[in-house]
Amino acid sequence: MAITLVNPDGLPKIDVYRQVSIASGSKLVFIAGQVAWDAAGVTVGAGDLAAQVERCYLNIGTALAGAGGSFDDVAKLTVHVVDWTPDKMPLLLEGISRAAAKLGVTPVPPATLLGVAALDVPEHLVEIEAVAVLD
Repeated sequence: MAITLVNPDGLPKIDVYRQVSIASGSKLVFIAGQVAWDAAGVTVGAGDLAAQVERCYLNIGTALAGAGGSFDDVAKLTVHVVDWTPDKMPLLLEGISRAAAKLGVTPVPPATLLGVAALDVPEHLVEIEAVAVLD
């Protein structure tokens, strides 16, 4: 495995992600921001943030597999949520939890959460991009 995730002393311990990702692999994989589209380009979970987060994670899992990797290889996630407010956190975590159960992983790489005004189409509530490192 090319990624080691750590929470160094002196930084807060956050349950849903680690503060630092140490990459030792040689192949970088940059995954475009994934939205809640199925393989046919149809939006999944219109109006449902948890369902859309789940679909984004599943799409990232598919992209990683296509590159020969898995969530164990993710060095960094960036999450963009339309009209973010802290009260949306339970829905975000629910979507991550559902996707993690389906993927059989515990996705806790370093992550940045950004609130945005809008995404590519009005029905998309979240977009998640990933950077992975493979051996």
